[in-house]
Amino acid sequence: MEISQVVDDLTNHWRERGVTDGDVLLLHSSVSRTMKMITERVPTFSLHHLLQSFVTAVGQSGTLLLPLFNFDFAAGKTFSYLSTPSQMGALTEVARGDARFARTQHPLYSFAVTGRDAEEFIRLTNQGALSDDGPFGLLRRLNGTIGVLDLEDQDSMTIYHHIEEVVGVDYRYHKWFESQYIDARGVTETRRYSLFVWDERRRVRTDVNRAGELLWQRGRYLGDRPGVDAGFRTIKAQVMFDEVQDIIVRGKAADYLYSIGPDSNREQL
Repeated sequence: MEISQVVDDLTNHWRERGVTDGDVLLLHSSVSRTMKMITERVPTFSLHHLLQSFVTAVGQSGTLLLPLFNFDFAAGKTFSYLSTPSQMGALTEVARGDARFARTQHPLYSFAVTGRDAEEFIRLTNQGALSDDGPFGLLRRLNGTIGVLDLEDQDSMTIYHHIEEVVGVDYRYHKWFESQYIDARGVTETRRYSLFVWDERRRVRTDVNRAGELLWQRGRYLGDRPGVDAGFRTIKAQVMFDEVQDIIVRGKAADYLYSIGPDSNREQL
């Protein structure tokens, strides 16, 4: 089979599961199983081809984002806009090195972005990693979509924490970090940024797969669960926001969003 045919087939597969032409798509991904299935048939198929299938799926008028999250800044290490790697998997590093993509500015929660709305994302100067004036808020305002490739909610859906910040939950708080930042021009300066982190004193830990199951039961996810076919699903960012906000407002966060346990003595960002 020709690589171009595989890319076309994948493009159609993503679109059948909720990606539309002109979409603003935030993609979280685990690629090992999908790549294994494809390369067993087409050994020359690469991550660049997989990335292209998503670029093609959103179309020439669409926008594609991938997370380039890296938490070293929170440990006092220097962030370089041009060279700090992603800690979010192989496909995100391919996007970071692709000339079509640019990077958003936050040193902890940055994104690789290409397409129609890329400049709008790149111009964001949010200090809060999860704040409403950052990429997650813009994604909602643009009626964007979140796509997840073969990952559980627990390992992918960072937007849960954006929603927790916007709603104002009491089990997280704003924590500030300061370190060196090297911008796109090579200029180094000291900068401060914040994260809405768990309250360690309460021994809280992320536990959102229960919320994910609720979203499946309510028909909010479109596509396949992890491990089924390519394991790709989508949900509109605003639909996600409305559902999780409802959980919080009804006082059900402890039932669906977090647990109390011994693992929570380590900080979870």
